Amino acid sequence: MTSSLGCTDPGIPECGALQRVFFTTLIAIVPLLIHLPVYQMGDHIENKGTRPSAIVVGAGAGGVATAARLAASGYKVTVVEKNDFSGGRCSLIHRNGYRFDQGPSLLLLPRFFHETFEDLGTSLDAEGVKLVKCEPNYNVHFHDDTTFKLSTDISIMKGEIERFEGKDGFERYLGFLQESHRHYEVSIIHVLKKNFYSLLSMVRFDFLLHLFELHPFESIYYRASKYFWTERLRRVFTFASMYMGMSPFDAPGTYSLLQYTELAEGIWYPIGGFHKVVESLVNVGERLGVEFRFDSPIRNIQLSDDGKRATGVVFEDNTKEPLTADVVVCNADLAYAYNQLLPSSSFGRSLLKKEASCSSISFYWALDRQFPELSAHNIFLAEDYKESFDSIFKKHLIPDQPSFYVNVPSRVDPSAAPEGCDSIVILVPVGHLEVDSTNSHKGSKHTKGLTQDWDSMVASARETVIKTMEARLNISLGPHIIEETINTPPTWKSSFNLDRGAILGLSHSFFNVLSFRPKTKHRSIEDLYFVGASTHPGTGVPIVLAGAKLVTEQILYDRQQESRIPWRPLGTEETKASPGPLDRTQNGPYLSWLVWILLSIFLVFTTVPGALYYQNQKAGNGLMGDW
Repeated sequence: MTSSLGCTDPGIPECGALQRVFFTTLIAIVPLLIHLPVYQMGDHIENKGTRPSAIVVGAGAGGVATAARLAASGYKVTVVEKNDFSGGRCSLIHRNGYRFDQGPSLLLLPRFFHETFEDLGTSLDAEGVKLVKCEPNYNVHFHDDTTFKLSTDISIMKGEIERFEGKDGFERYLGFLQESHRHYEVSIIHVLKKNFYSLLSMVRFDFLLHLFELHPFESIYYRASKYFWTERLRRVFTFASMYMGMSPFDAPGTYSLLQYTELAEGIWYPIGGFHKVVESLVNVGERLGVEFRFDSPIRNIQLSDDGKRATGVVFEDNTKEPLTADVVVCNADLAYAYNQLLPSSSFGRSLLKKEASCSSISFYWALDRQFPELSAHNIFLAEDYKESFDSIFKKHLIPDQPSFYVNVPSRVDPSAAPEGCDSIVILVPVGHLEVDSTNSHKGSKHTKGLTQDWDSMVASARETVIKTMEARLNISLGPHIIEETINTPPTWKSSFNLDRGAILGLSHSFFNVLSFRPKTKHRSIEDLYFVGASTHPGTGVPIVLAGAKLVTEQILYDRQQESRIPWRPLGTEETKASPGPLDRTQNGPYLSWLVWILLSIFLVFTTVPGALYYQNQKAGNGLMGDW
């Protein structure tokens, strides 16, 4: 009998309906675009003798990076943060000599980290940020006690894939890698390094030319099924969609770019914790003159008397004077900002109804011994793969048998735990909060009669995680947990003002990205900008760092201050060194000399008889007429 992990049928239903919906929608709205309001850049410019000022609300990765970039461009910048630490979700938890990454723990797309520091006149190395490569990338554990090792080492990948799909499987893997590389390069050039100011921004020839190369209307699971013919490998190469807070059965195929960066560039970890990156950006910002005010929650963003311009912030503490500036950049959760920090609006209310990413139950366990069976990054996949995602994204609950991620920072950074011990983080994806104005569960069409009882769900998740790890690794884990910290959807919401406790902001389905995603500038309030997971270009620390560059340049261009940009602006050509004799591009030999000889002989034997026949016919000899 063929098991569920041995399916060899590559056929998956086509998804062309979404393409028709997209173009029908586009055709309908293009005539309306000419009526969209257009911002006039430079409506008011500071006197040349004055130094422009900016307030950044929130010291998350995006806020800190934007503050440093504005300061490098000559702005007087103040960052106000509700917590007593920087980084937001990208922060640390310390417990009796153990250190845990509260949120992100995998450094992907390293080019955006290097670029951020280089644009600010420094580097990760110069700021004391040491990156170590995690090898293997992951150990993926299945319910049938098999393990798949993901690695940047092509020979390891060849052996792992051929175990399950033979030599043809490895050839198909190379095809998958080629497609995911294309998704990666096109996305960086045409999405992550471009701002989408309106729907017109999508109607660019260079973007539309590459749109279908990104496979935005096919799921990542569907695309993977083109290359991998067993259910096992389809799962191995699609679970990373969880990083976008999406099911692999819904996430656009574009996001296989995540697999590419992992398999080609590797997974990295900053010694000292992921927060080391944000901490270093804070240090760079302070050297550039940025003032950071922690423990300073604000009541609202202050507007001009006519409500058309952002002028500063008002603190919750009435003893603190309001702070004013020429520009306000909000790094708070977008739905929270629109509905709590700004006057009520239909757009703000619509954000509360938009499709959101998932949340998580995260356990931070201090262990009194090490478990070498665990690598730095581990994935435990549910037996009922699709059903587990349906429970999260349709029912907004926790699956009976969830897939989950285990990070062991002490495996690559011994400073994360006392000698001979391990600190481990377990992230169990769960549904986001479903609440009404009274904070009671309102359900959805999938959850009528169900309640989000987080106490029982946490207990269930804890028991399931321990049992699963013990069974698949053949270890005794529970007795060695000596200290525990837990984050749940309600605590994510209260600690970081995350709407519905969604840890990755708004969803990244096609109609929630590009020009459909909330813009980096407020649609009607001047001098108010946004950076973070729910604005363009999207979620994840490297993507938010890209967004910080986009919004900083937008501010400077809007205020006709592009001459202040100290780095090479996006969209300009990079200066390349003059090529030497060995660097000149040359066309390779298309055909070998033997092929040329054979081709010449073929042409002689086909053209000469034809020419003779034509001459004979013309002369009236009727050479062929007797046949």
